[in-house]
Amino acid sequence: MGYLWKCVGVTTLAVAGATGFLGCSQQPTALVIEDKTYTVTPAEVKVQAGIVTGAVTEMKVTERVEKGSGRIVSPAKLTGKLVLKNSSTDQAVRLVGGKIQYMDAQGQPIKVEEGRTEPTLKFATYGNERLDPGQEATQSLEVEFPAGALTAKKLKEIRLELAYIPSPYKEETVTFSVSIGGQ
Repeated sequence: MGYLWKCVGVTTLAVAGATGFLGCSQQPTALVIEDKTYTVTPAEVKVQAGIVTGAVTEMKVTERVEKGSGRIVSPAKLTGKLVLKNSSTDQAVRLVGGKIQYMDAQGQPIKVEEGRTEPTLKFATYGNERLDPGQEATQSLEVEFPAGALTAKKLKEIRLELAYIPSPYKEETVTFSVSIGGQ
């Protein structure tokens, strides 16, 4: 019984290690997973949506693949850093969310594969979603990227649609008379 248990344990590891099994004496091999990185050119772009300006920087696309077989372990994702600034002098901005679209050379959207999440941004971190005049916020960007856009010359542009709520921003001074100790 003890021998059978050892054999089952090694077989389970071998299957998990994607090596198959020819017997209980074979050593399991671990999967080697590599990040396959695609450069995005340019890696930094300026953005403006109404009174919200900023930049998307450090852009790259990464997918995780099994070394040797090339099997995709984790589908492609676009990563980077999004910096947004309220360029208004008299309006505050509450950032609501955003949507990313990948466009081909004909101006048509390139959809992400079935079963993957549409690339969206949420600014629901308390305190980071409101920008007073002149303030800026930085957010990491990590969204799904369509496999169809990885082929050469397929992707022409990336669109970032921002949703925000502007509201009047006013600073006023109030002065009132006081005295200390009845003077």
